[in-house]
Amino acid sequence: MSEHVGGDQLVINDLYFSYNGQLPIYEGLNVNVNPGEFLSLLGPSGCGKTTLLNLLSGFYRPDKGTVLLRGESIAPEDPHLGYVFQQATLFPWLTAIQNIEFGLRMSGMSAEKRREKALHYLGMVGLAGFEDYLPVKLSGGMQQRVSLARSLAMEPHLLLMDEPFGALDAITREDMNNELLRLWDQLGQTVVFITHEIDEAIYLSDRILVLGRPPRGIYRELVNELPRPRDSRQTRTSELFWQYKKELIEDISAVTKEVQSA
Repeated sequence: MSEHVGGDQLVINDLYFSYNGQLPIYEGLNVNVNPGEFLSLLGPSGCGKTTLLNLLSGFYRPDKGTVLLRGESIAPEDPHLGYVFQQATLFPWLTAIQNIEFGLRMSGMSAEKRREKALHYLGMVGLAGFEDYLPVKLSGGMQQRVSLARSLAMEPHLLLMDEPFGALDAITREDMNNELLRLWDQLGQTVVFITHEIDEAIYLSDRILVLGRPPRGIYRELVNELPRPRDSRQTRTSELFWQYKKELIEDISAVTKEVQSA
């Protein structure tokens, strides 16, 4: 992997969180995410994946405990933090390049420099030549590429991704998986990635956290020893891949039963 854009460790320490003082979602959660690591959060609906990502981004504040990046509390406006949502969330009245430039403009970057950077990242996600297209003229996969480029253009050290490819068809989703790995290999951001798809989690990640029924937190941690760089066909047909998949299916099934019995 290329040199990391940042050497910042993400540390979750003794985290407690509940909605309006109701039953806790997390109770004493501890997680360390190493610089440049690709970490996936896996689990059925109701186990708190998006809640945890909102805590990592600073959108939510813990009742107790800390979430630290560079040893400091995270805030949504942190310039070292990028966020890619389930939907592309582009401004429909702005072109692709204007959407990518938006955060750069808010940061005070000059028009010439932000256009140069926006064109660079638009090219990195394979959309050179589409800079003047409005979102309505782009496919769902292309819109998500613009959304990814917009986050990457801010050159965050930590990239939080909440099921960013969940709405895409299977072929486009696989293309975006490969694109994400290529960009991550070049840029070296720390990534925390939510998915419901076991295959996707195994293919992308260095480490997978299976979340349990609240407030359990981590049901299981799987350190992924599949070699990098990864090739979609070879990796997904390897014996180790299928071993991980079998184990994770059993984990998700057990957690689902716990959530449904709550």
